[in-house]
Amino acid sequence: MNSKKIIFFVVLCSWFMATKVMGQNNPYVDDRPVHFGFQLGVNFMSFTVHDSEMPIVNPLTGETEIYHARVSSLLPGFNVGFITDVRLSRHLSLRCCPGMQFSSRTLSYKTESGHPVEGSLGNGSTTDVLSIPVYIPLYLKWAAEREGNYRPYVIGGGGVAFNVSRDREKPVLLNTMDYFCEVGLGCDFYFSWFKFCPEITYRIGFANQLSPTDGRMELAPQDLFYTQSIDRLLNRQLVLTFNFE
Repeated sequence: MNSKKIIFFVVLCSWFMATKVMGQNNPYVDDRPVHFGFQLGVNFMSFTVHDSEMPIVNPLTGETEIYHARVSSLLPGFNVGFITDVRLSRHLSLRCCPGMQFSSRTLSYKTESGHPVEGSLGNGSTTDVLSIPVYIPLYLKWAAEREGNYRPYVIGGGGVAFNVSRDREKPVLLNTMDYFCEVGLGCDFYFSWFKFCPEITYRIGFANQLSPTDGRMELAPQDLFYTQSIDRLLNRQLVLTFNFE
């Protein structure tokens, strides 16, 4: 079952459960000036890769090559966070949702000439990039009129993220800080004691995440191409979140 079918199934089940309850649950929950909650979810993190087009000596052939990198595979990551929601008006609220994510991506490399690529770690033409960002975003949430026990909404905002998993032994080292914007949509489903809110968002990072090889004495010479072949790495991320408020 692919991710689109999973998302559709979760939303459909939530809607069915909410509409089966007689009357309105928690009719005054949205009138509170401040309320809190927590988040659980999955993320699919990727990079936009800008090649450097720099000629690099291939350690296997001794010839000067131009390398190209791309994201070849994504592994679903996990995220957890907390919610503080401040009511601004009947339809608008301000939200702060700090949290932490765990994610992994695989970068693969090839040369324009088609010659083989090999690093010192014996992993061929690929390298894994792990990251654990702690993020602090601010959002504006605009919700439609409530209909029974559900209320759709759109959300947008931005924030900063700090990567706490830097490993200088890895061929590709990420910078510590990123800043991003994020847009998405979701739906509030009202139950007797809480709101359940599935939400999907897309996050765009703006800071170059690639740390240069300068001063990295621990990096083997035959692994320099992993970083030198890239000019910029920009974070891109799709996040499916389940909010409990």
